[in-house]
Amino acid sequence: MKKVIALLFIGFITISAMAQEKTTATIDPNAPVFEFETEVIDYGKIDYKANGLRTFKFKNTGKTPLIITRIQSSCGCTTPKKPEHPIMPGKTGEIDVKYATNRVGGFSKTITVYSNASEKMKRLRIKGIVGKNPAIAKRKASK
Repeated sequence: MKKVIALLFIGFITISAMAQEKTTATIDPNAPVFEFETEVIDYGKIDYKANGLRTFKFKNTGKTPLIITRIQSSCGCTTPKKPEHPIMPGKTGEIDVKYATNRVGGFSKTITVYSNASEKMKRLRIKGIVGKNPAIAKRKASK
């Protein structure tokens, strides 16, 4: 019985050691690279129905053209717009993001950018607070 337990223990240790082995991912040294000015845009406190358009600016610091295949937002209240053409090495690009400022209160939304860059998926964030609807505030004050 002791031999069986010892054999199972050794087998378990061997399997665990093999599972711990690191796999080396091949990284293309010529791949495009995102370099964002900022990865979080803070709207701060903005007025109800104010202009919700903001821009993430970036540079391709890689060696090949950067192609953004798609951009996805965490909800329908945020509309991102990707560049239509590849961003050449050393050139800059912009991702426009428009938040629907007709929603009162705080917000924090994620924009996920998919591309051929060395970092295939990049997450950006917008946050802020939309002030009260002045029409509703005016009605409540007059009562």
